[in-house]
Amino acid sequence: MDNHGIKHFSTGDGSSTLYSERHKALYHSQNGAIAESEHIFIHAGFNAIDLLSINVLEVGFGTGLNAALTAYESLQRKLNTNYHAIELYPLAKEEYQLLNYSRVLKPEVATMWTDVCALPWNQEGKLNDSFIIEKSSVDFTTWHPNRTYDLVYFDAFAPDDQPEMWEEKHFQNISNAMNKGGILVTYSVKGIVKERLRAAGFQLERLPGPPGKNHMLRALKL
Repeated sequence: MDNHGIKHFSTGDGSSTLYSERHKALYHSQNGAIAESEHIFIHAGFNAIDLLSINVLEVGFGTGLNAALTAYESLQRKLNTNYHAIELYPLAKEEYQLLNYSRVLKPEVATMWTDVCALPWNQEGKLNDSFIIEKSSVDFTTWHPNRTYDLVYFDAFAPDDQPEMWEEKHFQNISNAMNKGGILVTYSVKGIVKERLRAAGFQLERLPGPPGKNHMLRALKL
């Protein structure tokens, strides 16, 4: 339908995701897009951080679902959140509109999702009293951090679909920009991913995965 080759796909929990012809991959688990995001990035990531304010990096803004869920949770916890998302191929408005999140998310979260997707790229925007976001349209493989992070959502397409995103040097780049005690969460538990995270100075914890997946990874910055 467009130069991204984006197609709609329904997932197991009733929420929808998108299929990228560019990467030959889904943006979320076919077993449940919302269930996956809540399990990995909110419960195992955001809610595992005990700070008064938090700096979050998301590698792979994608559909904006992780950002919206985080914005809602930050408001519930009254936790000041500075959220930085990186995405080389931002979706167009008509592509976001293929998703059913406005109907299946809680109304407050649905509004935040619509708002976060509508915010302009490459400039800071305030979504609510607790959540400030900057969406950067940049190439992660050549990106150099200019701030520090407490939490990283590593949500690129899978290593087999987008191997250039999972190289050790990129995990080292992230590690160098993280505060001590910070955590990185990702859905991939491939051996090579674990090996590269350890080489970059992370201590790994294998946790139960979301529906349809046995495990996920949480990595601690030592």
